[in-house]
Amino acid sequence: MDVSGLVWAITLIALIAVLLVDLLIIGRRPHEPSVRESSTWVGFYVGLALLFGAGLWLFSGASAAGQFYTGWLTEYSLSVDNLFVFVIIMSRFGVPRPYQQKVLLIGIVLALVMRGGFIAAGAALISQFSWVFYIFGAFLIYTAINLARQGEPDEDEFSENVLIRWSRKALPVSRTYDGARLMTHEGGRRLFTPLLIVMIAIGTTDLIFALDSIPAIFGITQQAYLVFTANVFALMGLRQLYFLLGGLLDRLIYLSYGLAVVLGFIGVKLVLEALADNNLPFVNGGEHVAWAPHIPIWLSLLVILGTLLVATAASLAKSARDRRRALADARG
Repeated sequence: MDVSGLVWAITLIALIAVLLVDLLIIGRRPHEPSVRESSTWVGFYVGLALLFGAGLWLFSGASAAGQFYTGWLTEYSLSVDNLFVFVIIMSRFGVPRPYQQKVLLIGIVLALVMRGGFIAAGAALISQFSWVFYIFGAFLIYTAINLARQGEPDEDEFSENVLIRWSRKALPVSRTYDGARLMTHEGGRRLFTPLLIVMIAIGTTDLIFALDSIPAIFGITQQAYLVFTANVFALMGLRQLYFLLGGLLDRLIYLSYGLAVVLGFIGVKLVLEALADNNLPFVNGGEHVAWAPHIPIWLSLLVILGTLLVATAASLAKSARDRRRALADARG
């Protein structure tokens, strides 16, 4: 897939324009969006992603579109898992609900900028060293095992990273929020509000999650353009999805296991591709491994989509049974 500089420029300008509109709406009226508003925006962003994939199908063929859809679905599902941590951060810092939109959007914009660096570095590594797939694959398998063991994080397990702790100590921060402002006056001094620390927490936490998601999508496609656009579309609707899902997150009790299966599958896929293209002298004498199969993109899409559907359905069924049991116990 050959993407010209003009296509890159048009894509970046269009995506930045959408983000600026989002920022303008939030800046004019900070509020907690209703279910209807959130679902409309989520539908809008999902529709944009589907339309973008259709455009890829039209101009670049089914293979490019399939890689984008599979990568976008993977990144989107991993982003839903990020929401568990976002809920914990908002609770830990006591962010008022009307201002959480601004925190999420600024944090997501920061994450997009930082992820761009990860994607560029990953693409450069892959173009120079094919054996990096061994590292990516092993890391994803290791992450999948840890995710299956630990499950979803809770508030007691959340710990502030180095940048958050440094920000608390180095920056002059007020004790209370001042609406949606990042700066305030307190005792004659100009101080940052805790909202800035929360934005740093959201942005850096999502960057940490990128350590899993970037290798995962490179296991689906090595096209930097598809990797970047799939990440952008997955993150752009995350703010609205946060409010839309709300209490539903607590009911997705098996999502972490489904994501563990997805990451494990992609990790194995990467290792198999590394074996098929092997040139390491200490593996099979530096020769390609003939038995290592190439997993087609349509099979990857079916496995990922099927796993997520099963995990979601099982989670909702288990939550429904637990609620019925709790009601029965309360009556009895």
